[in-house]
Formats: sequence, C-alpha cells, structure tokens
Amino acid sequence: MKILFVADPLATFNIKKDTTYVMMRQAQLRGHEVYACEVGGLAWVTGSQVSAQAWALELVLSSNSNSNSADSVWPAPWCRLKGAATLALSEFGAVIMRKDPPFDVEYFYATHLLAQAEREGARVYNKPQALRDHPEKLSILAYPEYTPATLVTRRAEDIRAFHAQYRDIILKPLDGMGGRGIYRVKADGLNLGSLIETLNRDGEQTVMVQQFIPAIEQGDKRILIIAGQAVPFALARIPQGGEVRGNLAAGGKGEARPLDARDWEIARALGPRLWAKGLLLVGLDVIGDKLTEINVTSPTCFQEITDQTGCDVSLLFMTALEKAVAQGEDPGDEAAPLSTQR
Repeated sequence: MKILFVADPLATFNIKKDTTYVMMRQAQLRGHEVYACEVGGLAWVTGSQVSAQAWALELVLSSNSNSNSADSVWPAPWCRLKGAATLALSEFGAVIMRKDPPFDVEYFYATHLLAQAEREGARVYNKPQALRDHPEKLSILAYPEYTPATLVTRRAEDIRAFHAQYRDIILKPLDGMGGRGIYRVKADGLNLGSLIETLNRDGEQTVMVQQFIPAIEQGDKRILIIAGQAVPFALARIPQGGEVRGNLAAGGKGEARPLDARDWEIARALGPRLWAKGLLLVGLDVIGDKLTEINVTSPTCFQEITDQTGCDVSLLFMTALEKAVAQGEDPGDEAAPLSTQR
C-alpha cells in the first residue's frame, strides 16, 4: 500500500536514531510505497479533498547514507526522489502523523485538516481527534493513581504552596519537548521566584509542577505502546553529569531494559484505553513507579531498543499498522499480544 508520512523536513533526520526513518525503512522492506510531506504541504479547497504535496521516496539502505556530501540527492542523502505530486490523502492506504512538537497553533490546524481527510476516507494514525484530546503533559491527569503528586496552575502562590508541602519539586512548561524548560527546585527554594516568573510569564502561562522522584537516577523509562500492547522492553534514559533530565536530547544515556512488574501494570491499564481512543502508538514516561507523561505526537526510541535487545520495534509497529488497515480494525477491539521475533 501507499503510506504517507507527515513529518519534519527530511533533511533534518538523523537516521542513526530517528524513529520516523526506521518506520519508513520497515515500510519499504515490506513492499509498501513510501511517501512524505510536511505539515505546510497540506491543503483543502471547496469541491475537492484534503491533499498533500507529497514526495515518493526510495530509501538508500547503505551504511553511508547519512552523509551530507555535496552530491547528495534532494530531499535527503538517505533517500532518492522517485516523483512528486499533489495527492488526496484518501488515496493512501495509511497516513502517519509524525510531526514533532511543539503542539502549537499550526499543529492544531493540521489536526483539523487531517480530521477532514478522515471524513473523506483517509486512515490517519494517530487519530487527529486523539492528538488534540491528549496533550502530552496533561493526559496523565486522567490516571492519578499512577502519577506523582502533581499541580497544574498559572498561580504563583499555588506553586509556592506546593513547594512548601513537597520541598523538592520539578517545574515544566506544558508545551516543551526533549527536556527543554524543565527545572528542579530543592528544599532551599533557591531561584523558585525567578523560575515561576520565567515559566508562568506573570500568570499568563500554565505550568505543571510535580514532586521530584529520586528514582530518576535509575532513568526515565520510555514504554512504547503499539495498538494497545506494550513493547516488552523500555528505554531508560539516565541523566548524566549532574543533570536532572534523562531525555536523550538533554544528554541522557539510553539503556534498554525489560519491563518490570509496575511497568506492565501501568501499560496494561492504559494501553487498551489509549488504543480505544485511536492512538496506535504511544510513549509512556515512567520514573520509578510513577507515570509522568503520555507522549502521542511522535514517540521515539525505536532504534535504541532494537539495537540493544534485538526486538524489532519498527516491525511490531508496521505489523500493527497493516493489521489495522487490512481489517478496518476498530481501535476499541482488543489487539493481539505483540510478537517480538524479527
């Protein structure tokens, strides 16, 4: 089938770790036609359907395809352009929304165009309505039994009271990614006032505050959920050099580990519920035994888990996608357990 990936510019991909790249690679290996477009290439006009300025790609599956040599072929050195055309999204067997955050107003508008494409017959993953309904920081509010003590507010006095109660806290913006804008304030309250001013912008911006979890020293675990089922290995992102953030983008070290009993408990409780909402791929962030975030826009860590464990996560994903498309599967249906054989 033809698969369209709505993604960031292809020239920005680091194929040694990019999850969208290995999705494309797996799709090509399984005989599918790979197309790509950017959010800015989506459009709709009266009397027609939502369309995309799409590129048909052939991935160059060689060891040196991540070079940036001057003779590299546009749009990226790791792929060749087979053709370009404006195509209706309903012409594709599947549309994979992989645009990275931030979830800004343009991302929001893109989800509405994708929802219109669904009404016209396109099959979009993750479901646009579900993307809008599951902001990555705030989605945990539906599962308080699994989360650390958490506060969401604009009010500086609320943050000060939370700090007075818990003494060691983490502050984070709601629209951040990759660990950007995350701060720890210990019992001494050093710089709490200035951090509040920076993050809440004098009461104009909502902030999330959580009780600090000392288990971050053992890593911030990314648990991947595909069609409601957990991949049996998580990637623990371990802070380095005195950092409080384990995110790989913030210099964290990735270590793949089997899910422990608590990981499985959280994954089995949330996985089917999130799949029922139309979320084919989800990344749960767990520190110690606490759920801290639910990532739905462009969850990553496929390559790191595969390289370290031999569990081919891209194959699990593509198999689940093929099943969903072929069977017209209702996301509310219970998915079969994932097979980890390559």
